[in-house]
Amino acid sequence: MTTKTSVQTKAVAMPDAFVILFFIMLLAALATYLIPAGSFELLEPAASSDSAVKPKAKIDPSSFRLAPQDSGGVPLFAEGGGIGFFNYAFEGMVSGNKWGSAIGVMVFILLTGGAFGILMKTGAVSHGIVALIDKTRRMEFVFIPCLFLLFSLGGAVFGMGEEAIAFCILLWPLMLALGYDAITTVLVTYVATQIGFATSWMNPFNIAIAQGIAGIPLFSGKEFRLLIWFCFTLFGTMFTMRYAARIKAQPQSSLSFASDEQARTQHQLSVSSQFNRLDSLILLTFFAGLAWIIWGVTSRQYYIPELASQFFTIGILIALVAVLGKRMTVNEAADGFKQGAAELLPAAMIVGMAKGMVLLLGGDSPENPSVLNTLLYHSAAVLTGLPEYLSAWLMLLIQSVINFFVSSGSGQAALTMPLIAPLSDLIGLSRQIAVLAFQLGDGLTNCIIPTSAALIGCLGAVRLDWALWLKFVWRLQLWLFALASLTMLVAVFIDFQ
Repeated sequence: MTTKTSVQTKAVAMPDAFVILFFIMLLAALATYLIPAGSFELLEPAASSDSAVKPKAKIDPSSFRLAPQDSGGVPLFAEGGGIGFFNYAFEGMVSGNKWGSAIGVMVFILLTGGAFGILMKTGAVSHGIVALIDKTRRMEFVFIPCLFLLFSLGGAVFGMGEEAIAFCILLWPLMLALGYDAITTVLVTYVATQIGFATSWMNPFNIAIAQGIAGIPLFSGKEFRLLIWFCFTLFGTMFTMRYAARIKAQPQSSLSFASDEQARTQHQLSVSSQFNRLDSLILLTFFAGLAWIIWGVTSRQYYIPELASQFFTIGILIALVAVLGKRMTVNEAADGFKQGAAELLPAAMIVGMAKGMVLLLGGDSPENPSVLNTLLYHSAAVLTGLPEYLSAWLMLLIQSVINFFVSSGSGQAALTMPLIAPLSDLIGLSRQIAVLAFQLGDGLTNCIIPTSAALIGCLGAVRLDWALWLKFVWRLQLWLFALASLTMLVAVFIDFQ
């Protein structure tokens, strides 16, 4: 029998990202009936780059003109490969080519997710983290900094997020035994991964996709992003250490004290390292593969097709090492690949469907009449009179708000970058700054939004209600947003390219 409580719970449940996306598509379709299409002329870039991906020409802000004829809006259903409202899912997912959005990005996400699925299936990452915990837990002055740094690297290098749930389960009893609490556990795991994710210089699931859509070289601007990652990670580490020290001195001051006390009597501390030479070899293979990727991007101008193939190769090599080392069978390696790809299938589908919004609005070509161009023109008109610093900050604010509804990094990049990247041209900011606003707005708000499945999973693992977490984390969120705002101002000051 359905209880009143369960009915109320269902009533306040946040809508799924696909539901939100559907209504965004509905608004886009209605916009084609209300907003006239327009077009721009392009300013060709200097022909000096030998990159495999030529930078996109910038829009001439003064060249906007409305189309002479009204298109009449998109139909509900179109034939012959046309664009209609109910065609957006298929047309969006098959649009583009192997060099970019949408089909190229979707396959890139699936192959890369599969490769990381094999890596996680081997257990080498888990064993490595447990080994670090085992070696540092008796040296408490380095225990929390090492964990925070490691999880931040996980978020920066391969988009670690949902994986933090398992480590919350593992670490919570240890944290309680050392005198800390559930909140400290979430800080050193999930929050650390999201700080790394938001400030990454090479994450294939957010920065690579955003830069690809923006038409700028992959992983460009890494020097500034490395500095940002270091500063944010240092701040997060110091915040966590200060909080942990206060909780250890006054355990009753913890918001999770009651549930932690109950858990202390139920959990038995058991953290034993199983890290061995095979784990070392698997991780060395992985990091050698990352070095190969960095070399390919910087020296050979590799792009999405090559990157996807590189990650696929890394997955095969890791599987080979694990199979020869009798860690798993060939079929288990295949299962790991399928599981990793399956976990990212929703993100890949959102990327394709988000492309459908662009198609409904008439496409992303500045030279062809579209509603998107008209929206760009009027958005730029609102922001043009504002200082560049304020415009950049507003980009950050907009991306932060959007992430509440679309918490997938890949999906948010596909949804917002077609508008934000050319908008930055119109208001005089670099597209690199637009990508930075996306990164920071997308990643940092994952620490607080209830629409993040990974956050809710981590809170559930340590029996911490989201309302209690909100009561604690809002101060940290304000600090992170203040740092992100300062970062945007610095990016504008140095003309980050």
